[in-house]
Amino acid sequence: MAKSNTVLIKLVSTADTGVYYVTKKNTRNATGKLELKKYDKAARKHVVFREAKIK
Repeated sequence: MAKSNTVLIKLVSTADTGVYYVTKKNTRNATGKLELKKYDKAARKHVVFREAKIK
């Protein structure tokens, strides 16, 4: 069987609130660290979320 191209990653808030999202990432297309601007429920505003490994 072929190895999957997608991996699960955790997007952690840069506002240090402890809020995170879990999403998939295609490792062939997106080789660098993922950074997305998403809504932080604890901070009640949009902030940058950075990629981290799921432990």
